[in-house]
Amino acid sequence: MSFPYCSGGWGVWGRAVLLATTRTGKSANMLRPFLLPDHGVTTVTEYRERGGGEGLARALHLGPGAAIKEITLSGLRGRGGGGFPTGRKWGAIREAAGGGECYLAVNGAEGEPGTFKDRPIMRRNPYQVVEGAAIAAFCVGARQGFLCVKGSFHQEIEALERALSEMSDAGLAGEVPLTLVRGPDEYLFGEEKALLQVIEGDAPLPRLFPPYIHGLFATSAQMGWSARPRSAAASDDAPPSANPTLVNNVETLANAPLILARGPEWYRSLGTAESPGVVVASVVGDVAAPGFAEVELGMTLRQVIDLVGGGAVEGRSIKAVFSGVANAVVTADQLDVELSYEGFRAIGSGMGACGFIVYDDTADMVGVAREFSRFLYVESCGQCPPCKFGSGEVTAYLERIERGEGTDRDIEVIGRRLEQVTDQNRCFLGEEEQIVISSIMRAFPEEFVAHLEYAWPHEREYLIPLIVDMDDKGGVVYAERHKLKRPDWTYGDAP
Repeated sequence: MSFPYCSGGWGVWGRAVLLATTRTGKSANMLRPFLLPDHGVTTVTEYRERGGGEGLARALHLGPGAAIKEITLSGLRGRGGGGFPTGRKWGAIREAAGGGECYLAVNGAEGEPGTFKDRPIMRRNPYQVVEGAAIAAFCVGARQGFLCVKGSFHQEIEALERALSEMSDAGLAGEVPLTLVRGPDEYLFGEEKALLQVIEGDAPLPRLFPPYIHGLFATSAQMGWSARPRSAAASDDAPPSANPTLVNNVETLANAPLILARGPEWYRSLGTAESPGVVVASVVGDVAAPGFAEVELGMTLRQVIDLVGGGAVEGRSIKAVFSGVANAVVTADQLDVELSYEGFRAIGSGMGACGFIVYDDTADMVGVAREFSRFLYVESCGQCPPCKFGSGEVTAYLERIERGEGTDRDIEVIGRRLEQVTDQNRCFLGEEEQIVISSIMRAFPEEFVAHLEYAWPHEREYLIPLIVDMDDKGGVVYAERHKLKRPDWTYGDAP
């Protein structure tokens, strides 16, 4: 039996359902997509006809504590890349607030290379994102919520504005005000501490402390980090406030309405014991048909690449796969790893946000390492010198090696810089450099040696797969302008 390829639609889903049903014995009806509907939801009326609003109603009926318990029992984990248990996070924020002020920030600043998951959700299902945000805001007792997206995400902004307006008019947006925030295109806008800076009107420079310690509009200075002026409404004897803030990814919150409406047992019936549910995965790079689709956790990475990306190009074989630029490389002999947090952890990598970048046997892994390192160097904010200068030096030495001008000493210098690049870091970017570059060097030492011993033929160019847009027919547009971006976040002229 064959199915027409349709990225994110029933073509991919039909094949995924057959495969998953064979593996688990579950009914195919259980696996119909609920994050990415076959056809976009364009009105609140249509959303209500699909059961929209039932999750928020259930949360209001249960109350904050019991609703958080439902999310905890479901096993939902954060879909931004870290995989932290969502219910635990909500409970910790509510406890940290202790009845005082706290806030919600919804992270839709998708910018991880190879990743295209939050944007299709916001386009096709914005009402579910708004309902998820309303549920989270209610559960933690937030004073206000902010939905944060890049200003260049025009389709997503239009969809969210429509959903916010219609959901509010229909009484389905909760009692907590939700505000749309447009941010810059910088990679670090998606880092949770930098996200708060943007909401407050500043550049995306990560703070020293995480949001549950130093949240939005905090009036208490945290060990050298300046506090905001106290509001005019605050009484003179009111104590300074840290305002713990919940930061959740768009995809994470889009799951919440269904979990509360259908129950945690339903969600637990999907996926694996440690990684329940579904994810929106994207597959780009050296594949036949780059795409994105909602898939059940527990499949193998090889199956995801075949189902979502059409598999390797005819006549070629897969050499390496990366989940964004934040995790260790997955090599050809590891492609049957289970799509789960525990599965990727077992092979020394991470599932991340399921934005998979595939390289086939024509790829020069020194060139890939150089391009990844350059991306992180350019996007580093410079607040932590070991990160900025270390990633810059790693990039420079990789460029020398790629050109055939490297020496054994260059390899030694790269190793030392990778050991130091995380010193005093405020965010995870330095660790990304350390993890991904060292993993490539360990997995493909013979290619580095070959570059040192003779000139490697330059048969292809490498462009960081930073996705501008994807369609439903296997088409993908990359941010080619990024190759002109400088380390100070300005852009050079095209040659």
